[in-house]
Amino acid sequence: MAGTIGQAKMKFSRMVNSRSYSRFNQSQNPDGDGSRVEVKLAVDGEEEEMDGTELGNMQQETYTRSTGRSEPLNKYRILVCVGAALLVFLVGLLIGYSVHRKSDNKSEPLETPCSKEIQAEEPDPPQYEPIVPSIDWSDIVKLLNDKLSSKSIEEQLSVYSQIGRSAGSSVDNKLGDTIHDAFTKLNMEPWVDEHYVKLQNPDSSNPNKVWFGNEEIGSPKGFLAYSETGRREGRVVYANYGEPADLQAVQANEVSLNGTVVLMRAGRISMAQKVMNVAKLGAVAALIYPDPADYDGMDTELYGHVHLGSGDPYTPGFPSFNHTQFAPAKSSGLPEILAQTIPASMARKILSKMGGSEVPSKFKGGFTSYKFGDESNKVALSINNKLVDTKIHNVFGVIKGYVDPDRYVVIGAQRDSMTSGYAKSAVGTTLLMELARVFNELKKEGFKPKRSIVFASWTAGDFGKVGATEWLEGYWASLDRKAFTYISLDGVVSGKDSLRASASPLLHTLLQKTLEKVKAPMPSYGSDFSSILTNMQMDDGAYPFLTFSGIPSVSFSFISSRTTPDYKYFGTEMDTKERLDFVTGQQVVKLSMLAAQVAGQMALRLVHDQILRLDVTKYGGVIESHVKNIINHVNDLKSEKVEKIETLSTEWLIAAKSSYSRAATKLNNDIKNSDLEDMEMCRIINNRIMKVEHNFLSPYVSIRDFPFRHIFFGNGWQTATDLENYLQDVRDKKASFDIDQVLNKFALLTWSIQGCANDLAGDIWSLDNEI
Repeated sequence: MAGTIGQAKMKFSRMVNSRSYSRFNQSQNPDGDGSRVEVKLAVDGEEEEMDGTELGNMQQETYTRSTGRSEPLNKYRILVCVGAALLVFLVGLLIGYSVHRKSDNKSEPLETPCSKEIQAEEPDPPQYEPIVPSIDWSDIVKLLNDKLSSKSIEEQLSVYSQIGRSAGSSVDNKLGDTIHDAFTKLNMEPWVDEHYVKLQNPDSSNPNKVWFGNEEIGSPKGFLAYSETGRREGRVVYANYGEPADLQAVQANEVSLNGTVVLMRAGRISMAQKVMNVAKLGAVAALIYPDPADYDGMDTELYGHVHLGSGDPYTPGFPSFNHTQFAPAKSSGLPEILAQTIPASMARKILSKMGGSEVPSKFKGGFTSYKFGDESNKVALSINNKLVDTKIHNVFGVIKGYVDPDRYVVIGAQRDSMTSGYAKSAVGTTLLMELARVFNELKKEGFKPKRSIVFASWTAGDFGKVGATEWLEGYWASLDRKAFTYISLDGVVSGKDSLRASASPLLHTLLQKTLEKVKAPMPSYGSDFSSILTNMQMDDGAYPFLTFSGIPSVSFSFISSRTTPDYKYFGTEMDTKERLDFVTGQQVVKLSMLAAQVAGQMALRLVHDQILRLDVTKYGGVIESHVKNIINHVNDLKSEKVEKIETLSTEWLIAAKSSYSRAATKLNNDIKNSDLEDMEMCRIINNRIMKVEHNFLSPYVSIRDFPFRHIFFGNGWQTATDLENYLQDVRDKKASFDIDQVLNKFALLTWSIQGCANDLAGDIWSLDNEI
């Protein structure tokens, strides 16, 4: 009993001293004899039960006691003291009883759904009030599965797969309006985010052309946005897929790429990567075609872009709002060479005329002749694409949370397409709208999410995630403090036999547990969850959220198999309903239902629990792996006695790695030892969790020059991978050792990790400064 009373006293003391439950107003005494402090204490909704007269009398009584301007107050003092004592006794008794009940029903944190829902009056600082408890987690999942409708998905697929929905087109805009109207009917308070961006499209009056010598090969309909324009001519060289290893093999055969037109097969890596790879080696133009061996012999046009980045490449690092003063800038991700796609029939004409030495067997595809080409084989390109200032708009709807409405998970999908884009964008947009409908139904059934869910329809995705990136650039200063997860639905169904996912390590545990609990049988991925995980690529819909804004992100897709995971019809006119039905065995709707369950359950779990389901311990393994690789490279260089290498120490990098592990462990201990019904305590813990991903964005590089600043998954010299590659190049004698450069990279990487560890550990007075 003594323990219960002690706990009651501690609870009451915290209520009195916590800003979440008290409001203090301080003003100067008009007589100049000190200050007046007015304390308004709301206990268990007591303030709401009083009428205005009673509250006014209490406030006036407090004022007259503090100023001495009233009649004798002895009787008032006695009444107040008696009332206060009675109030303390009653509150202590109630809290003691609740503590006793809670101790009998204590469960593991992170697994226990909150037994009470608290609604916030003010977002900052939050004022929590009791509300009707939410339905149980198991009931929520059952409702989600029951509410998902295969008929609804099938009907919406026909709506969002309309032809001619290229970004900014009338069809794209009408679809955006349709989505806005649907959000309005669902009472989701929709809004629109407009941008004025530069999109590049072919000139119908002056088509692009390709020549072999003096013979015109043809005018392809497909194109690559953001290619340089003009005419270029050079020796044509065949380079397989244009991967770095392929280009090294070409050079090993004493074929220089300087001043050449490089012919490459589509696939393996993005078209932007292919073009940039050959541009760095001096090529003046690039041609990309679908090889019959990769595309089942189909002669199809290819569409895409060559911007090695995302967003409008002519406003790098800042948003293309109408009121923005556009600086005369251009993204460093533009390759500045001509680039064009051609169908297989045009590629056959070129390859059949090429001479030179035979290519390696791994370079050969579905044609009869493959040669590197000789000096006499000349190809010319004329690219006449036009940059057009285009108004685009993203569309949003929201289901607001009851506790922390200013914290939200974002579910997004691209709706535009240069082609038919059935698998690429129509399926994802359909699932976005189906989940919006179902979540609204869950709300009607009594589900009260603690945090908000934002549904986002992006456009200009085919030009390099332009719509999504411009939104991120417009609000990057605050998004990392509000959006705690992004779930991408782009390309979510492209096969039926297996599964592939790319995600922040923070989401690995949640994704794994969700896949284990999905209602219908999942495509097989074996017992090894890690086998389905791949590194997130730049053309992934979730990539800018993770690497630009530091928001934990996930994308996943049902695929044909892990050995041939790519859906080869993305970016072609073959991305149709008929083709996807064929690839999936007529199971598009069934697989869409599964995908909706996965995305829906992840989102619901993230807005349901007191503590965010983001596993901070998973980054420990990522840091460990990179640090281990770096140490191995340094030890190898030391064994080779590279000049000045002895001055390089890995001590502080190892210490930073250990600091993160300790901080992650400390956070888990804090969760286990915290009262998870204390909403402010939960918010403080969640703040620590939400900062992890953002703190892995290097603070030492310019957001304009290196927008993808993530030190593990980004792109640029600030990444751990860049340091590892440099040390490997020094070991392979491909680069000279620059101790100043290495020391700088070591220092910045170390302090990026250490800074994240410090923030994760908690308040600065709790830190153990061991580094």
